[in-house]
Amino acid sequence: MSKGRAIGSPDSFAVSLWHMRMNMKALTVRAFAPYADHKVETVKSAPMKPGHIRIDVKAAGLNFPDILMVEGKYQMKPPFPFTPGSECAGIITELADDVPHLKVGDRVAAMVPTGAFASECLASMQVTWPIGDMPFETAAGLALVYGTSYYALKQRADLQPGETLLVLGAAGGVGLAAVELGKAMGARVIAAASTDEKLAVCKTHGADEGINYSREDIKARVKELGGADVVYDPVGDKFAEPAMRSLNLGGRHLVIGFAAGEIPKIPLNLALLKSIDIRGVFWGPWTARDPKGHRDNMGEIIGLYKSGLIKPRISGTYALEDFAAACDELTGRRAMGKVILLPGQSD
Repeated sequence: MSKGRAIGSPDSFAVSLWHMRMNMKALTVRAFAPYADHKVETVKSAPMKPGHIRIDVKAAGLNFPDILMVEGKYQMKPPFPFTPGSECAGIITELADDVPHLKVGDRVAAMVPTGAFASECLASMQVTWPIGDMPFETAAGLALVYGTSYYALKQRADLQPGETLLVLGAAGGVGLAAVELGKAMGARVIAAASTDEKLAVCKTHGADEGINYSREDIKARVKELGGADVVYDPVGDKFAEPAMRSLNLGGRHLVIGFAAGEIPKIPLNLALLKSIDIRGVFWGPWTARDPKGHRDNMGEIIGLYKSGLIKPRISGTYALEDFAAACDELTGRRAMGKVILLPGQSD
């Protein structure tokens, strides 16, 4: 086991005494249950592992899969007890001896299988990257939503300049990222959301057109606008089929998730008659299969951020103890952008 480098090593950082604590604060899941039932506990810090770093977590991104995981509804079911959370940002306080390119004191973001909803976490150096002066809240909400959306539009849809992109759930985390990325890639973007307030947010992030699907028919309205070449669908349920019917000949329907709750049953004759593709988007396993492609994508996303072509929006920030309220914002479909947990804050 790697002992690790921290305070007192040549690359130590004067303020990094934090890691020396034996305990940390973490949202702890001891049995699958509704998200409101889970509590923050004081638990022992994990020992350092080869190839890993320890992060003083300043911000962590909340995502729908985190809610599914704590309730036992996700395909990944970690052994108990576990701490959920897959993306975080903070300051390195310790690193294993075999980590050559990072140092104590670096401001970084990371993706982890679990463990981000805590005051500290261990992350592999392979999925940790420097963030410079990017705000922690922004960095913590960048990887999953922009990573998923960029992989969807670039690798899965092969979105081309001049094509029309329809984004369902366009004011949510992945949806708003898809709006911005689609526009940056040269597409005409139609945002679909449930309120005029959400559509106004989408317009400020680059959407060319808006559809309020609480009162407008998706298929009819998109057809009026010339049809779509690509549908980005993180919503599912009753919205998927009319969106698919709005596709032009040879279009691509991207299946991202089912935020509306129900997995739709689509008549396959639509794919036949319109010569369209239904393409699944499962970003996490792809990052493991193609780590270079993932690194390249993240580098391009950071470049778009630095150039001002994407401007991540934070919908709300919550103390770790307010996990249930943060989940309420997501499940109530009130989020307009990313929901962020702040482990350093407390009630």
